[in-house]
Amino acid sequence: MDSINWAPFVKALIATIVYSVMGIVMFAASFLVIRLVTPFSLRKEIEEDQNSALAILIGSVILGLSIIIAAAVGG
Repeated sequence: MDSINWAPFVKALIATIVYSVMGIVMFAASFLVIRLVTPFSLRKEIEEDQNSALAILIGSVILGLSIIIAAAVGG
């Protein structure tokens, strides 16, 4: 049986896991900052008051943050 060199696979797998965790932590920190900066409760406005404009705005911010974090982590 041929000997398989697992080193490159393991290295890439570890890098993927580390970058994924870093991206999730950065995203969570960014979302926490957004929550702290807004003078009102995001949950109340979106869930109870049915503020769809705010939901679209927060969704857009989340997508934008995700793209920026993915570009920063991915290089």
